[in-house]
Amino acid sequence: MIYKNRPFKTILFGFAFSPKLEINILETTRIAHFFKAKLILLHVGAKTPEKEAKITTILNQTAYKNLDIEVKWEKGDPITVITTACKTSNIDLLIIGALQKEKIYQFYVGSIARKLTRKVCCSVLLLIKPSKERIPCKSIVVNGLDAPDTPLTINAAFYIANALGAPQLTIVEEILQKNIQVSVQDDKTLKKANIVKERLKHREEQRVREIVKDIPDACKEGIKVKNQGIFGKRGYSIGHYAEIVRADLLVMNAPSKTGILDRIFPHDIEYILSDLPTDLFIIRNRFDSENK
Repeated sequence: MIYKNRPFKTILFGFAFSPKLEINILETTRIAHFFKAKLILLHVGAKTPEKEAKITTILNQTAYKNLDIEVKWEKGDPITVITTACKTSNIDLLIIGALQKEKIYQFYVGSIARKLTRKVCCSVLLLIKPSKERIPCKSIVVNGLDAPDTPLTINAAFYIANALGAPQLTIVEEILQKNIQVSVQDDKTLKKANIVKERLKHREEQRVREIVKDIPDACKEGIKVKNQGIFGKRGYSIGHYAEIVRADLLVMNAPSKTGILDRIFPHDIEYILSDLPTDLFIIRNRFDSENK
């Protein structure tokens, strides 16, 4: 491992006995293997011999026999139980299976998963494309927002790319249209607006290059890095971009606001949660979360 510290040492997967239980557990054990992490499987509900036997049967199918796996059974409110478990078990990554709408084949995040992404103290991975057999991760998109936690998120994206063997990492800088501050009325103002756009893109790319420069070369080896500036609404734009380029994984900063107004007026990650383009990895600064 080229990193001094593994950011995801302990993973929690909260499971239900749904039709996708087997495929979700097989995918989760695969992720734990690549991250060299301990895996805790938590079911919020009654423990029965039938349920226990089913989990044992599924775990016996995994290709990774040396994993450190613990199965827990607890009763109570799912949000409270999982949130508490993330704190008491020092969880670094919570994995949640996202659901698929029938007929129109779009993925969405249910109310429990949405609340957990806001409440938990750790990073979150929303799976919409679990697979029984491994499908290699070829392309990762990560946000390059001008925000305090962005360097942490970009560093995590490089770690994930290395762990999963992804050869392509695209850092997307979303630039708000209002920053152009030029009203296009004719060819002259159009030219001026385009010049402003190029300057903004250059400024954002330079800022991101400074972040990437601080990442050890060994962590970037074998990864093709691309900077991409896009104009539009934050959250929506990067989600659309990830869908267009068919990214296998989208990595984002955790939402920085959780107040009532932020729930009324969607922002950033809420646009993505409403229509997931691909698997979503939300990076949360655990230290900051525990000190809020």
